[in-house]
Amino acid sequence: MNDQERRALGEQTIKDVYAGDVVVPPEGYAFTDVMLKQLFAELWTRDTLSMRDKRILLLGIIAEKGEGMTFKIQAKASLKRGEMNPDEARELLLFIAQYAGYPRAASMLGPLEEAISEFQKEREEA
Repeated sequence: MNDQERRALGEQTIKDVYAGDVVVPPEGYAFTDVMLKQLFAELWTRDTLSMRDKRILLLGIIAEKGEGMTFKIQAKASLKRGEMNPDEARELLLFIAQYAGYPRAASMLGPLEEAISEFQKEREEA
C-alpha cells in the first residue's frame, strides 16, 4: 500500500473510530500525517483485537494518565459505536479505580457522565 492509500485508509479509520466526532486533520503536518498512516491505517485496522477490546484498553490507559477530555471523547465514541452501553462504561470506571486509584478514576467520572449524557441526547434527537 502506498502513502496515499495509507492516508486514505487512516482517514476512513479515524472517522470510524471516533464515530464521526473528530475532524480529520489536513495533510501536511508531520505529526498528524504519521498518526493517520501508522496508528489509524495500520494499528486500528488490525483484526487480532476487536475494536471494543482496543477501546477498553485505551480507556484504561487514558484514565490512568488522568486525561479527562480524551477519556470523554473515547467513551462517547464507544457508546455511539455500540461497543459499550452506559452501565458497562460505568463498570469499567469502577474496575479502573481498583488499579489506577480512586482519585484518578474519580476525575474521570464527570467526563464519563458528560459522554453518556451527550450520547443519550443525540440518540433521542435522531
